[in-house]
Amino acid sequence: MLRTRVTTLATRMVTHRQQQRRGFFDYLTNYPDKVMEKKAIQMKGGVCLGAENPTWLKQSSDKMVSYFALFIAATGLTLAVRGHYHMAYGIGKKE
Repeated sequence: MLRTRVTTLATRMVTHRQQQRRGFFDYLTNYPDKVMEKKAIQMKGGVCLGAENPTWLKQSSDKMVSYFALFIAATGLTLAVRGHYHMAYGIGKKE
């Protein structure tokens, strides 16, 4: 009885190892290739680029990324100016 129970547990462990699911890693390794699709978007309109058609705003999500970067830069500049102002006038000092 004990021997059959040990054998059953060992069989389950071996079977479990063989049925390993790797959903996240499979997604990373089997990622669909979209290079040509993105290249077609980049090459649309020719290679003559100007101020009205910049390369860094051609993808659909580029505007949102640009606005986010602008927001982060503006926030940092505001906090830096605020910090200098507080240091210059002694506001918020701990005594």
